This record gives sequence, C-alpha cells and structure tokens, in this order.
Amino acid sequence: MTAKEYLQQAFFLYKEINSKLEQLDELNVLARKVTTTLSDMPRAKSDKGSRLEHTVLKIVALQEEINEDIDDLVDLKREIRAAILTLDDPEERVILEKRYLAFTQWEQIAVDLNYSIQYCFKVHKRALEKIKVPEKSHL
Repeated sequence: MTAKEYLQQAFFLYKEINSKLEQLDELNVLARKVTTTLSDMPRAKSDKGSRLEHTVLKIVALQEEINEDIDDLVDLKREIRAAILTLDDPEERVILEKRYLAFTQWEQIAVDLNYSIQYCFKVHKRALEKIKVPEKSHL
C-alpha cells in the first residue's frame, strides 16, 4: 500500500458512512409511510411478523453498522494523525492534515495557507515520500 492509499482510507470510509446515513434516512422515511389497515375481519397469524417490524429491524441493524464504521473512522484518523505527526516539517504536516483528516479540497488548502496550488502539490509530494505506512493498518 502506498502512502497516499494509506492516507486516503479515512476519506473513503467517511464517504461510505455518509452513504449509509443516506440509506438510513430513506428507510426512516419509508417506515413513516407505512400505514395499517383497520378491519374487523380476523387476520391470519404470520410467522414473518409485520412489515413494519422487519423495517425497524433493518433500520436498527444499519444504525449499528454505521456506529461501528464511525468507531473505525475515529481509530483510523487517530492512526493517520500519528503517522503525520512523525514528519518534522510543520508545513508538510498541515497540508497532510487538511487533505487527509479534514478532507479539504486542494483549492481551499491553497487559499487557507496563502500558497499557490502548485506549491501545495510540491509540499504534498515531498511529505508523501517521508510518510511511513504502518505494516498493520487499522483496516
């Protein structure tokens, strides 16, 4: 795994979490749309349970999965931050932290630091050459 691939893991996990949160929102909307039909007719017993019950179980399972992913993201970011902190150059550390921990776009990094985007790329490349990828990464 390259240094860049290692550092990008947090971003992709963050995107996965956001995707699951969107799915969770959709399931919650669907669950609220469920209506019950009132009837005086007797209902046949079902081993499957109600549809609402199944939907709620899926929502709870997805929430648990999201919570686990968030825990993994926190651990991974801590690990990545520790790797970044091994760099001696504060300029390199700031650029890597903004890019890989705060997920800041290159243009914004350049504006924030009052650098040209090309200079940010140069510092970034130099920093990537120095980063030590742990043999056993969190994920």
